[in-house]
Amino acid sequence: MGHSRAGAGGGTPAEHLDGLLARAQNGFEIDEAVLGRARVALMHQSELRSCRQCNEPAGPLGYSTYRHIFLLPDGSSLLLWELEHNTGPDRRPLFEVYADEDALALAERRVHERIGGARWDELEGLPLWLPEQLLHAVAPVETPRAYVADDSADHARRVLRRAENPDRPGADTEQLLATAFAHDIALAPKPRRRPGGPDATWCRFYEHAFLLAGGDEIVLWELEHNLTADGRLVCEVYLDEVSAELAADRHARALGVDL
Repeated sequence: MGHSRAGAGGGTPAEHLDGLLARAQNGFEIDEAVLGRARVALMHQSELRSCRQCNEPAGPLGYSTYRHIFLLPDGSSLLLWELEHNTGPDRRPLFEVYADEDALALAERRVHERIGGARWDELEGLPLWLPEQLLHAVAPVETPRAYVADDSADHARRVLRRAENPDRPGADTEQLLATAFAHDIALAPKPRRRPGGPDATWCRFYEHAFLLAGGDEIVLWELEHNLTADGRLVCEVYLDEVSAELAADRHARALGVDL
């Protein structure tokens, strides 16, 4: 949505928190105990988790979700979620902040239904569609992984659970990932989209890296696409990048689509 979000990158963790609360409509809902922990954080980091945009004659409607990570003195991390949207009467940017991901999901669903488009149950649990400007962004310079300890084993289970390909990683991989204690998610710099209105072909790759208790690393490649007979958005998961690429090409050929 292009709105400048004050305090998104600089300042102390406490100053960053004050910026979040100042612009949020519901900042008063965050428990004081949570705020007290965030204020003594040693470091903080903000990152875009997902966003969605719907073009309308009166201007685009959309929303973005940001994850704000506060590193605490005891080595743990605290997460706050920020939802930015422009679904109000004057379409000015509005902000909401949540300490609970389930509450965030309800808010995202509410905003999603205001925007319209695909049914929420088709998108739930999937990475949300990125706005057009990100599709054509220059590929970023490769950077080291930024691992976060945030229910990583559960994240791995959710990634594997939403995979619809019959050759997805099996029980052996699931067992190894049950020991994951940190993970990193990256959007692979290889967008595939054939323009042509609302029925355009969609194909994106996500890299989920996990650190295991023994020090090993496992990387899952998630392919998100609508290369299905009915255009439904689905996810597939593979253990390597080549397999994910080959699957995308195979689906495209079956539909006669040139990626």
